[in-house]
Amino acid sequence: MKVKESLLSHIVCPRCKNTLKEEGDFLSCDYESCNLNFPYLENDVPILINEENSIFLIHQVKSSGVNTLGMLKETKLKSFFTQFIPSIGNNIQGKKNYLEFLDLLLSKKTTPNILVVGGSTVGSGMESIVNSDSLNLVETDIYLGSRTDIICDAHDIPFEDGFFDGVIIQAVLEHVVDPYRCVEEIHRVLGEDGLVYAETPFMQQVHMGRHDFTRFTHLGHRRLFRKFTELKSGIVCGPGMALAWSFHYFLLSFTQSKPLRKLITVFASFSTFFLKYFDYYLVDKNGSYDSASGFFFIGEKNDTSLSDLELIKLYKGAL
Repeated sequence: MKVKESLLSHIVCPRCKNTLKEEGDFLSCDYESCNLNFPYLENDVPILINEENSIFLIHQVKSSGVNTLGMLKETKLKSFFTQFIPSIGNNIQGKKNYLEFLDLLLSKKTTPNILVVGGSTVGSGMESIVNSDSLNLVETDIYLGSRTDIICDAHDIPFEDGFFDGVIIQAVLEHVVDPYRCVEEIHRVLGEDGLVYAETPFMQQVHMGRHDFTRFTHLGHRRLFRKFTELKSGIVCGPGMALAWSFHYFLLSFTQSKPLRKLITVFASFSTFFLKYFDYYLVDKNGSYDSASGFFFIGEKNDTSLSDLELIKLYKGAL
């Protein structure tokens, strides 16, 4: 059996949400209006994509593997030099937020089931989650990474209703064509009082090329999770980081030459990396809510929805 039995019994067809059964090199849906087969990759990772509702096709994922999003493996030589280039990014709240999220999860259940959407690699500050022996982690992504358990599209999460106690979605919702549908799916697969942790950018330039669609203000992010009770929200990456990114991409705008763009990236990194340190001071300033690089949200599943009238009362910016 390629998918462990404890997990297989909760996996469903991404199209019709009926149960699947394992048949050789496929997971099969026998529902008469569906009747689909979902293949495995060579390392026994299943590809569970509803092609009717996705920009990704199963045969493309199967043939391209880790390069589904045009992402290239970093060479050892490039990796060696990269470690000497200062980063302009700075997730100043992630580590603390994940520790709080872990405490919340364990206060509700001894061994909670946690879904990580976009979990092919370890997210920023996420070490407390992946190193915890108290969590049953299921890590999904649209491409194969070192930690991918299942390849799927967040628009159609292939798990039964209410299976998970928590869902993590870090730096993913900007890369989906319909973030509202994805959050509806998160709501569906969470059990009663289930928890969600999300990080999503606001002031960031396009990254990941054609697979980058949406940005959210603090209020826009809150409305996205309107069917959740807010436990905590705020800035995860500040205006200093946003300014560094803007300068970097301003310089990149002048050329499409790959060698020049690499030199620009190095120059921008060394000339602006210090800006991110202002964010430790700016993170609690009202004006930063109008200029932050990204926001986080921790929420609990709710049966009611936050009204737009109540939403606008939650504005925290300087205006």
